[in-house]
Amino acid sequence: MGRIKQFKKVLIANRGEIAIRIIRACKELGIRTIAIYSEEDKNALFRTKADEAYEIGEGKSPIDVYLDIPGIIELAKSKGADAIHPGYGFLSENPDFAQACEDAGIEFIGPTHDMMNSLGDKIQSKLVAESVGVPTIPGVDAAIRSEEEAVEFAEKAGYPVMLKAAAGGGGRGMRIVRTEEELIPQFRSARSEAAKAFGNDDIFIEKYLEEPKHIEVQVLGDKYGNVVHLYDRDCSVQRRHQKVIEFTPALCITDEQRKSVCEDALKIARAVNYRSAGTVEFLFDKEGNHYFIEMNTRVQVEHTVTELVTGVDIVQDTILIAEGYALDSDKIGIKSQSDIPLNGYAIQCRVTTEDPANNFAPDTGTISMYRSAGGFGIRLDGGNGFTGSVISPYYDSLLVKVCSHARTFDDTINKAMRALREMKIEGVKTNIGFLLNVLNHPEFREGKCNTGFIADNPDLMNIRKVTNREVQLLDFLGNKIVNETHGERKDFNVPVVPKVDTDKIGTLHGTKQLFEEKGAKAVADWALDQKKLLLTDTSLRDAHQSLFATRVRTKDMEKIAPAMAYYGNDMFSYEMWGGATFDVAYRFLGENPWERLETLRKQIPNVLFQMLLRGANAVGYKNYPDNTIRKFVKESAKAGVDVFRIFDSLNWVKGMEIALDETLNQGMIAEACMCYSGDILDESREKYNLDYYVRMAKELERRGTHIIGIKDMSGLLKPMAAYKLVKALKNEVAVPIHLHTHDTSGNGVATVLMAAEAGLDIADAAFNSMSGLTSQPALNSIVAALKNSDRDTGMDEDGLQKISDYWTDVRPVYSQFESDLKSTSAEIYKLEIPGGQYSNLKPQVESFGIGHKFDEVKEMYVKVNQMLGDIIKVTPSSKVVGDLAIFMVQNDLTPDNIVEKGVDFDFPDSAVSYFEGMIGQPEGGFPEDLQKVVLKGRKPITCRPGELLEPEDFDKIKKHLVNDLKLEGTDQEQLSYAIYPKVFEDYVKNIREKGDFRNMGSDVFFHGISQGQTAEITLKKGQTMVVTLEDVSKPDEAGNRDLAFSVNGYRRVVSVKDKQALVKSVMSGSTIHYASADDPNEIGANIPGNILKVLVESGDKVKKGEPVAIIEAMKMETNVIAPRDGEIEKVYIKAGEQVKAGQLVAILKSEDE
Repeated sequence: MGRIKQFKKVLIANRGEIAIRIIRACKELGIRTIAIYSEEDKNALFRTKADEAYEIGEGKSPIDVYLDIPGIIELAKSKGADAIHPGYGFLSENPDFAQACEDAGIEFIGPTHDMMNSLGDKIQSKLVAESVGVPTIPGVDAAIRSEEEAVEFAEKAGYPVMLKAAAGGGGRGMRIVRTEEELIPQFRSARSEAAKAFGNDDIFIEKYLEEPKHIEVQVLGDKYGNVVHLYDRDCSVQRRHQKVIEFTPALCITDEQRKSVCEDALKIARAVNYRSAGTVEFLFDKEGNHYFIEMNTRVQVEHTVTELVTGVDIVQDTILIAEGYALDSDKIGIKSQSDIPLNGYAIQCRVTTEDPANNFAPDTGTISMYRSAGGFGIRLDGGNGFTGSVISPYYDSLLVKVCSHARTFDDTINKAMRALREMKIEGVKTNIGFLLNVLNHPEFREGKCNTGFIADNPDLMNIRKVTNREVQLLDFLGNKIVNETHGERKDFNVPVVPKVDTDKIGTLHGTKQLFEEKGAKAVADWALDQKKLLLTDTSLRDAHQSLFATRVRTKDMEKIAPAMAYYGNDMFSYEMWGGATFDVAYRFLGENPWERLETLRKQIPNVLFQMLLRGANAVGYKNYPDNTIRKFVKESAKAGVDVFRIFDSLNWVKGMEIALDETLNQGMIAEACMCYSGDILDESREKYNLDYYVRMAKELERRGTHIIGIKDMSGLLKPMAAYKLVKALKNEVAVPIHLHTHDTSGNGVATVLMAAEAGLDIADAAFNSMSGLTSQPALNSIVAALKNSDRDTGMDEDGLQKISDYWTDVRPVYSQFESDLKSTSAEIYKLEIPGGQYSNLKPQVESFGIGHKFDEVKEMYVKVNQMLGDIIKVTPSSKVVGDLAIFMVQNDLTPDNIVEKGVDFDFPDSAVSYFEGMIGQPEGGFPEDLQKVVLKGRKPITCRPGELLEPEDFDKIKKHLVNDLKLEGTDQEQLSYAIYPKVFEDYVKNIREKGDFRNMGSDVFFHGISQGQTAEITLKKGQTMVVTLEDVSKPDEAGNRDLAFSVNGYRRVVSVKDKQALVKSVMSGSTIHYASADDPNEIGANIPGNILKVLVESGDKVKKGEPVAIIEAMKMETNVIAPRDGEIEKVYIKAGEQVKAGQLVAILKSEDE
């Protein structure tokens, strides 16, 4: 070993992370460091790490500063530097720089300029390789002098060919040419790029290998002819010839191939007596043959992975070698090749400020948050990564190199992915998502990637352009998280589904089998003969309609359905359809109610299914033609409904006749209902007394109903009244009596028990955890109360409790839809408001901006009912009373002045429809004076509305469904469209455009996921996605937030508009104008809501009472009317805009003008 020159001071002719790496190595060796930096780097981190730092290159470009050989040499000499470390890039492979250092008496830490000339140049290095018998790719031996020479070689070797800059590196000046037409333009482009990057436009050409593996060997040599290899690295994962992820050792080669390629690398290094660190690069073809391509005469970016598996500090050793230490010295400690271990696996990921979704466009800006990774097996080599760092457009986009090390390749990948996910970088875009996608790819995990891997898998880069299914899912979750839950999510218990023998369910014999074997009449006769009280559970329909707005999803029903079949075999029926099911399923849940019926029918084959059917409205909110009602009943029966509970909201028997007739025609079980109102115990109330109900029951029996239902929608039937009513009915009619009531008063169970004592045949109830308040009485409690009595239901209490326990855990998921009603109230006997309306009345009133007048609205509800003549109040008639109550409180109207003042008001649509006779004919008729005021000249009808409607043209509907919506046009689809045309069409479009989330768990569907949470989400049976929410950015200026997800291990990013951020932005910059109550020219919105349509524009003439706009709120459309004749001066709103009550809509020109 020769003389050792101890360095006291080393200048680092580089920047960023490699400068920091060298500084650290020097400090460990006790050597002071000098950093150089450009004007653009004055705030860079690396300059603060050095002992001294000097700005150089005044007036030069940001790149030229670090290429200024005279300036760097001059500074090194003036500051007393013993040596210069070039790092990698910039001047690291420039022989003129190495020569200048030698000439200045400064040690160049690296190979000599002669070695560089022999090996750094691609053409010269090929000659060296060939001289020692190392195979090379067919190519030219010197830089090609002309375009004609390039064409000549390509024709001989055959396409594709590769153009390479002789002095190149990092993919610059490199082109793959596949056709003759591309050659000349690409040749010119490569020369231009090489000249700019290296100051040398020499280009050579060689045969291009298809799908090669890029394997490089790290070598290390001293000044005394000793050279060793530090094994291989797989650098095949490249983008545009630039390495992205490197790992060691390569998995794609055998031990024999590894030994061979490492020996060839040493042959080349020994041929020039190479010293310092260098990398010999090879391509492996599909047959496993290797070809030398070039040697990098410097430290490589990816040297880190070799250091991790060998324990050799390559950067330190380059310094020690430059000082004169031999490899076998105690300082370096490499006595022989066998002293170098290969311990496990290592991977390096280059985290850059590039946007993979935008063709890797570099991103610039200030890093607003930088949270680093760490932990066992992780090494970070950083340069610009810290909070407040300004990423400029002038230099390499590398932020940090994340390296992982483990005993197995799989664990090494997992550590790298964990570290990348730990990192949180905001303010600039990064390629982390892309890196995660690469690491998670099966081909990478198997170590089989070739150099075309990234180009062949564009989805790796498109972290925002994923499969349609993923886009839909992530958009759904993103909007849920940003605009609904705001990232806050409760924890929910996992519902325990009772385990039952599903094979046994098919052998059970329940009411469904009795019906199929003997028919409807036999079922009714059987029910009459039963001593036990028969029960219908409403948990699948009215219980959740009353408690949380019909929001329970099919997903939660089908889980418990087998247990309901098994333990509920003795049920009379399950009410699971009808009412608001259709509207809510299509509109809010994105579900097909027909599919729900089919699914539950398969799982509960032994118990009757029951639905609620409005006589003239089916499952809608308006009148439909008779053929629609008949077709609906027919198709529902075919799909699985057995019992049709038919009612009319005014108890108008004529309104039920079509539905009842068709139910009988189809051989189904008809349960025509009497809606209960008033109090038969109060003899002062003569309208709805006992005689009224007995008369109606006899009429229904005469019309052929199999069962008579008492539909107590408001929970007004008191226990003693129930006994009295049922007793009378049992004495007067010969069909079973079925009681449906609500527990709003808290007397529900008592009412059922008293009715049972009077001989009631069937009672509605709900499993205890779904009962009470505005729902039905508690089923489990009724079963327990009747046990050992003569009305004992004979049902399995323990089994029923398991079902109730399931709903106990499910119910919190729907808590957002529950009303503020927390306790029962006897007030209901006074108000006579149906359960669902009672629970929703307060939020409805608040939505109109008169929440402080809620008590007034309740009192007005009672007054309106009497004003209308004390009517039966069931949807939709109850809505008439509610809408009028709110309307009258809003406008300071009373029953005493409404006839007089109402002339100037446009009444709610529901009230107009009621007085037109479109809901039916109430007992005792309409108050004529009020009817005239509301209708304003329109003529009411006295017949059944269905008689006036043209039959629905189902052929036309089918044609529309098939041609326009691309559906099959089935009878079910036709009916859904006929009843809810817009809702159904929106449903079909939303399913296609936004996604079908029917199989998603309800906790995720309603509450999304929280940051850091992982959820298994099923979109189709058998297809589950594992989704993790990793990060939510702050909103940008446009109000967008980026949400980073992991989907099955792949990084995905979606942008979502933060509506709250937008509202804040809009509100801060705008003012809402309100109409002045004292100015007759200003027209204000009478209710808050959405502007459905603007009917006028500036300059239009209007008459007093003429509508100028239509507002929609809570399913109610209201006209904004002109207060006088005049001309519109200005319109302040537009269609689709949300307005507040009193907000200025338009201004009339002053009458003085």
